[in-house]
Amino acid sequence: MPVAASKRPRGWLRRKLLARLCAPAWVAVPLSAGAPSDKAIYRGGSLSTPPAAESGVVSASDERDFVFRWGDGELRVPYEAVNLLEYGQNAGRRLTLAITISPLFLLSKKRRHYLTIGFLDEEGRQQAAVFELGKKIVRSTLAGLEARTGRRVDYENEEARTAARR
Repeated sequence: MPVAASKRPRGWLRRKLLARLCAPAWVAVPLSAGAPSDKAIYRGGSLSTPPAAESGVVSASDERDFVFRWGDGELRVPYEAVNLLEYGQNAGRRLTLAITISPLFLLSKKRRHYLTIGFLDEEGRQQAAVFELGKKIVRSTLAGLEARTGRRVDYENEEARTAARR
């Protein structure tokens, strides 16, 4: 039996409408997310494994290899084989959130941090791997790679250099 209009709590229709309007935002936020702040995502390169967009953990603390671990696999790049380290950023507006929640999100930027590692594989062929790094691991990963490989990181621009030092 339907509840009479006078028996419904005050403001119920407003809450119901607000919940339906915000539902797309709850779905959109995880879909537009980049790398978790303490993890990395393999974005691509010349390697067949790991699969592109695979999330995992990077480590530059191993004595001989840079390591990327994901689900059930592991990628190891020997430090002596590394011949390129490049860091860059991509800053974009939060368009999905601005459309679904509030235009105020257009005032904020979402930064994505990219690390490109160039190296020679076992057969002597040039390979490349691009990782999106979470913001909490950028500085430690870059410092570890510089120390272990003996190579300096090439920064895409001055803004990337400044952000990596923070």
